[in-house]
Amino acid sequence: MFTIGDFARLGQVSVRMLRHYDAIGLLRPVEVDPSSGYRFYGAEQLRRLNRLVALKDLGFTLRQVGEILDDKVGADELRGMLRLRQGQLEAQIEADMARLAGVESRLRMIDLEDFPRTAEVTVKAIPAVRVAEVSALAAGYEGSAIGPVIQTLFPRLGEVVTAAGLEPDYPAIAYYTSAGNEVAVHAAVPVAADPDPAHGFDIVDLPAIECAATMLHHGPMDDIGASFQALARWIDHNGHRTLDFAREVYLECGEAMITELQVAITKGRGSPPESTSAG
Repeated sequence: MFTIGDFARLGQVSVRMLRHYDAIGLLRPVEVDPSSGYRFYGAEQLRRLNRLVALKDLGFTLRQVGEILDDKVGADELRGMLRLRQGQLEAQIEADMARLAGVESRLRMIDLEDFPRTAEVTVKAIPAVRVAEVSALAAGYEGSAIGPVIQTLFPRLGEVVTAAGLEPDYPAIAYYTSAGNEVAVHAAVPVAADPDPAHGFDIVDLPAIECAATMLHHGPMDDIGASFQALARWIDHNGHRTLDFAREVYLECGEAMITELQVAITKGRGSPPESTSAG
């Protein structure tokens, strides 16, 4: 048998917790010395301790832990319960991490609100382009909703375009359209091809834009919201109105990523200058 200190060390818990488990009847010592009150534990009790700690760490209350252990749940059944709970916690962590990334992105937008942007806004016409595209729905325009969708679309687009024997012409393009309460995310790449029902993708002619406000975004997509908001402030400041159309054109990928933001606008006060600074 082991003293409470030795058993705590072997079970990797605190002495205080062992005393608490004893007090509430979750893990009684094998023997208590009547004269000294010292508690002694047996090695076979490590099995119960391991299950107790695992269940508690996975979010079960001590009352629930006691009921599970007292029902003498078998190892296979307990393992299944733990795997299920583990999956639930992993999904919760993933959701929390996505929310945290969203908060960090929003904080960066707020931090940049009071600092003028040095990037230039250029107003220009965008020619029509024929593209191969695949699309999927996202829950909203948040980065946490768009990101996972678009990250799967472009690899799939590359696979089906290659399988069709087509040679894509870069840069790649992403654009978004309303789909009720959701957002249709389109991943596209210019191609010289006609529509074919045998293709695992659509051939679409993106229309020309007579007047688009454009700006270059340098860096990762995590911060693209701040660039879009800077562009929006420029559009509003210059008296223009946006049309329901915006594109992201990926001019450079990798660490030195450069994305051109294109927003279709109607001309506001007078004729827009060819380029001005966004701020």
